[in-house]
Amino acid sequence: MNVHMQMAEAVRQACMTAALQAYDEAGVSGLCHEGRWEYAVDAMRGLPLRPLIEALLRAAEHEVGGGHAS
Repeated sequence: MNVHMQMAEAVRQACMTAALQAYDEAGVSGLCHEGRWEYAVDAMRGLPLRPLIEALLRAAEHEVGGGHAS
């Protein structure tokens, strides 16, 4: 899998994790299905992407630069 696809998959997983956690939290709080869904969508919208992308870029740079001897 190329670096761009790995980044996209990592972002997708982060969004799914945020949404599922928020949906569960909203259910514990007593919200109905619609309210839980809105809470989950808000969690995805509020997900801080910059730190995730920066970490992925650093990891990709390390992978590209660290695996070869000069």
